[in-house]
Amino acid sequence: MLVVGLTGNIGSGKSTVARLLGARGVPVIDADVLAREAVAAGSPALAAIVARWGAAVLATDGTLDRAALRRIVFASAPDRAALDAIVHPAVKERRDSLLAAARERGEPVVVCDIPLLFEAGLADDVDAVLLVDAPRDVRLERLVRDRGLSRAEALAMIDAQLPAEAKRARSGYVIDNDGTLDTLRVRVDATWRSIEHDHLPDHLP
Repeated sequence: MLVVGLTGNIGSGKSTVARLLGARGVPVIDADVLAREAVAAGSPALAAIVARWGAAVLATDGTLDRAALRRIVFASAPDRAALDAIVHPAVKERRDSLLAAARERGEPVVVCDIPLLFEAGLADDVDAVLLVDAPRDVRLERLVRDRGLSRAEALAMIDAQLPAEAKRARSGYVIDNDGTLDTLRVRVDATWRSIEHDHLPDHLP
């Protein structure tokens, strides 16, 4: 089974590419979904987060206040590393379980949507890397416009990740998302055909 690691810096449009691939019938394992499951109310990871940062990171209903925690960890590299050390193992356990199930079903390919693929040292865990990229100013604009972040918050999140240039050099496939949705759809289709041609010739129509 081919495992494709889908990644991209924040604001690149990686999640949109994941949805487009899913619409093609490609199984997609979303790390953001796994991370939310990992820190659900009553989970060991949430308990560890509260033990580290206190009840101020909890919402009134006892769930994680993601915005409050984000303000802490994106302002401090040690805090960000501490959070990663709590969440990443739980996410990896969930991902490994879903990959094993996909192998049991006989899936020829699975996409793992992993925002911090390189930062977390997971590039060697996948067979091919697909990077979604967009210019820094475009990503900044999207974060402010679409997520309601302040410019300072958005810049902190952008600067917390490896520069896109370093990721491009380590990626087998790159989709530039600097245009319209229709343009992106065409680029996704072309890139996916290249991946199938390179890795899945027996499954081509």
